[in-house]
Amino acid sequence: MNKKALLIVIVICSSIPFYAQDKGNRIEFGFAYGSGNEFKNRNYTYTNQYFKLQLYYKIKDTKRFKYELVLQPELNFAKHQLLNLYFVAPDEPDYEAKREMYTKLKDVKEYVFNIGFLARKPVFKSASIYLLGSVGPMITDTETERLSKGFAFADVLAIGFTCKVNRITFDIRPNIRHISNAGLQKKNSGYNTKNIDFGFLFSL
Repeated sequence: MNKKALLIVIVICSSIPFYAQDKGNRIEFGFAYGSGNEFKNRNYTYTNQYFKLQLYYKIKDTKRFKYELVLQPELNFAKHQLLNLYFVAPDEPDYEAKREMYTKLKDVKEYVFNIGFLARKPVFKSASIYLLGSVGPMITDTETERLSKGFAFADVLAIGFTCKVNRITFDIRPNIRHISNAGLQKKNSGYNTKNIDFGFLFSL
């Protein structure tokens, strides 16, 4: 989203009356779609698109901030390709066969359950900005030169903007994401990506 579009969204949200905010309501449920790609490097490509269920639970309200627990089951569809074949070193067994295998474009599915903590700052009657950090277990179905198949973790750090109309909250969330397995499996170089999410939530 460019700066002009973001400014238009902010202006619209600041002019919308804040209908039916229920201070006793602690739960919001919704969906999000996101996409992204790797930070520029010479070793690999990685593009992804993903779908999330979202459950927000308000932990605490203060005069300036709101604090929330966030649960986000996620299905991620990624494409990955090794660019630098020398990333697979000659001292690795069957390195030539592995170079040929890993340099092919691969489809990767990732199943993630992110658990996060969110600090929100209202900026207008109907809008807010927030900081979100989350981490969660992940299963990946494809081995690559950077990450073993199976168990890993997904870490996300995001800055978001929300606009609430009646009981529906619209959400834009740029974020960075790191995937690795904390050394629990042989291959653990992982991936680093920049992404953006678009979502909405319903007050329950």
